[in-house]
Amino acid sequence: MRVHPMLNGPAVEGPAPEVAGLEAVAGLLGGRGVVVLSGAGLSTESGIPDYRGATGSLRRRTPMTYQEFVADEEGRRRYWARSHAGWRAIARAEPNAGHRAVEALRRSGHVSAVITQNVDGLHRAAGTLDAVELHGGLDRVVCLGCRRSSGREELDRRLHALNGAFRDAGSPLNPDGDVELPGALVDGFRIAPCEVCGGILKPDVVFFGENVPKPRVERCYALVDAARAVLVLGSSLTVMSGLRFVRHAARAGKPVVIVNQGPTRGDALATATVALPLGAALTTVAEQLAGAGQALP
Repeated sequence: MRVHPMLNGPAVEGPAPEVAGLEAVAGLLGGRGVVVLSGAGLSTESGIPDYRGATGSLRRRTPMTYQEFVADEEGRRRYWARSHAGWRAIARAEPNAGHRAVEALRRSGHVSAVITQNVDGLHRAAGTLDAVELHGGLDRVVCLGCRRSSGREELDRRLHALNGAFRDAGSPLNPDGDVELPGALVDGFRIAPCEVCGGILKPDVVFFGENVPKPRVERCYALVDAARAVLVLGSSLTVMSGLRFVRHAARAGKPVVIVNQGPTRGDALATATVALPLGAALTTVAEQLAGAGQALP
């Protein structure tokens, strides 16, 4: 392990620490009171791609921004056409070994809380019902006018009724749950307004350029404050919404271990970094801790 030296003032990024092994994760979790901060890399084994490859470079296109979605009707049409085409793949996705191991570690008391940057709902599907979904969830829809919340399946049925002849092009799923479509399919797509007020419907997720609700951020800070350590799983920590909690923990002198396939923006703040496949690594750690005398559920 490489111990990060604490500075006077805010923690800052610098050269990445040396990569450690699985013992760093087991040692951290063995002390209990660990907050997990998960990212897209935890869901890749469920068939949902992450935003960045092993080099940290952005995959494919730039995701939809909040500003474009709100201001441009054609942007909304493009978003909903692509999202409608990709939704079934998201809805069919199932938790993988990594999600199940996190839930087992939470139930055994080694993990005190889970904060996820993912919008796929797979932590909830694995049984972690109190996971804080920092960026919201794709399975919910909110009206920007009256703020009514509804289920994505309900909207999916309405979109199917409006676009019965719609067929996607079989393109690979993008990280934010949509697929690439030919312009002709997008141009003819009909979007559905709110059934109550006729307002604009938006997935209940935080788009790029949009702020995470303040109460949700404060709750995450409180979870980090109450924890002994932070374990980052499958996140490049490129966006500040997740990185700030790693910085917060580092300033407080709490251990931070990052498990990710590729560099992250928080590496220099970490006690250790580990580059291992998450499903197998977390399952092994869970089994080791169970074998040490504390049986996992």
